[in-house]
Amino acid sequence: MALPVYATLPQRVWYYTYLAVCAVVLFFLVAPLIVVIPLSFSKSPFLHFTPEFLRLDPEAFSLRWYRIMIGDCSAPDITTVCSDRWKDGARNSLFIAVCATFLATTLGTLASLALSRAYTPFRKTMMAIMISPLIVPLIITASGMFVFFAKFHLVATFTGMIIAHTVLGIPFVVITVTATLISFDHNLTRAASGLGGTPFYNFFKIQMPLITPGVIAGALFAFITSFDEVVVVLFIGSQNQITLPRQMWSGIRQEISPTILSVATILVILSILLLTTVELLRRRSERLRGIRPG
Repeated sequence: MALPVYATLPQRVWYYTYLAVCAVVLFFLVAPLIVVIPLSFSKSPFLHFTPEFLRLDPEAFSLRWYRIMIGDCSAPDITTVCSDRWKDGARNSLFIAVCATFLATTLGTLASLALSRAYTPFRKTMMAIMISPLIVPLIITASGMFVFFAKFHLVATFTGMIIAHTVLGIPFVVITVTATLISFDHNLTRAASGLGGTPFYNFFKIQMPLITPGVIAGALFAFITSFDEVVVVLFIGSQNQITLPRQMWSGIRQEISPTILSVATILVILSILLLTTVELLRRRSERLRGIRPG
């Protein structure tokens, strides 16, 4: 929003200083992406811009690291170590993220239905417990999960990792769905009940369509959190249960390969698409509630 014509000199100085600070912060946030994405298409096995690459020589560009990422070791220009660990890690991450997102969305939505009611007993205490994974340091949460899951033989199992990722995803669903339910007009469900509608019918036919943008937004945040999680996997998972973030972590510690850059590029693109979807859903929710004109 532009400054009004009657703004004073100090106001103008503060306004442009604020814009400059925001631009600097944005640059430092985006600068790593500016480096990572082009390097993922480099033919060089080293993480630097070669003179040929800077001259935009076609011979300096290659998709070799993306082929290694999907386990395609048949190309003649692939001379580094090539295995299916990246592909297996992506498959495991996708499986765990989908299962954890489904559970987190279901449980978080049910919890939000109760937490959005003012007469729910101990509502603030339960809300604090629900969002505690966002506040407690992740290393403490992961170590606590390891001690607890070990008693039930859930360590080094996919079941344990799905449950752990579900716990990490529930706060995002609770926050987004509760924020949507707070502005929900409960007179609609009361009217439906007066006309003979059952609670089950009223929820899926009246309440659910209006809170769907919040539910989907929470599910997307839960999916991103699960797909990018590495600390909990290091505690709960075994050596044979490789996920994509864990493979990236191992690649950084054991071998510096540009394959990590290709995976990072895919994750950046995926995150941008998901965040764009969240923003579109937020705007749709505002239009449905009358906050923003259609």
